[in-house]
Amino acid sequence: MNSVFENAFPDCRDPRWYVLFVRANQEKRVAQSLAARAVEHYLPCYSSVRKWKDRRIRLEMPLFPGYIFVRLPLLDKRNVLTVPNVISLVGSSRGASEMAEEEILCIRRGLEQGTAQPHPYLKQGGSVMITTGIMAGMEGVLLRQQNGARIVISIDSIFRAFVVEVDENSVQPVAVRAPFVTASPAPRFSMAAN
Repeated sequence: MNSVFENAFPDCRDPRWYVLFVRANQEKRVAQSLAARAVEHYLPCYSSVRKWKDRRIRLEMPLFPGYIFVRLPLLDKRNVLTVPNVISLVGSSRGASEMAEEEILCIRRGLEQGTAQPHPYLKQGGSVMITTGIMAGMEGVLLRQQNGARIVISIDSIFRAFVVEVDENSVQPVAVRAPFVTASPAPRFSMAAN
């Protein structure tokens, strides 16, 4: 049966990067188990200072909580799926999703630079909210996020909009909400990033 599978999917023996979804706060334990099984893996961590009652402690925290990257032939997936606290390989009903080598290198470079930290995923065209500064609380659409986030603010009562630039660290994604309907529309502000 393996030869039929291998003939249908000849790349199944080539090691590729995949993403493991693991139980919350178990990333380091899973990484230790993967190392014990000689599975090539990558758990990107960043340094975080936490303040406890009377002291400050520097901790190494996962950059992507709940995820560990593994490099292996897809035929060996059972070797990682049987590790305690592993939930699944990230993918769709068609199978595990591969991750490009360039994305792994990008993560490594960001951590080597020493400034990498977790941030909510922002997608161009997605709804966002400004969280800090004088524009805090305004919602809009992300138009651009290089060199600062460009946000378009719509003023529905006069059917006009304006663009504002803010620091991209002050922008968070907004969950999509059902439209609100009233008898007489009240002025509403919304924001979009450019």
